[in-house]
Amino acid sequence: MAILKILTEGDPILRQKAKPVQKITKKLRELVKDMLETMHHANGVGLAAPQVGVSERIVVIDVGEGSIVLINPEITHTEGEIKDVEGCLSIPGRNEYITRAAKATVSAINLDGKPIQLEGSELLARAFQHEIDHLDGILFIDYLQEEKK
Repeated sequence: MAILKILTEGDPILRQKAKPVQKITKKLRELVKDMLETMHHANGVGLAAPQVGVSERIVVIDVGEGSIVLINPEITHTEGEIKDVEGCLSIPGRNEYITRAAKATVSAINLDGKPIQLEGSELLARAFQHEIDHLDGILFIDYLQEEKK
């Protein structure tokens, strides 16, 4: 396992649409372990593969209830709205109030290649939305009004 370098705002990989994972391989499993270690080391609650220079649709999340691994995740349902403070390991030192769905349902594949569906509210819903945005080249600051960027 290794601590990976987290890319910061301005790196073009963060603005690319990540490619879907085609196959669960040993290399992918190692990447997920490294991503989890990197996220925990940085005191983050989520990390997307593009943040560590890998343009693939892989997300890891831990909001204090155990680690979640999502491969090729898609948000299938959202409900409500809530505005709360958000930060990002790729934009160190910056926190802003962002409006997101209060609840979110995600479909993905787990590390065993099995389809999963997870529901989250509050911080977990926010993490789902934030990390999946990374897979589409979107940073949380993109939601700010022009004058605040």
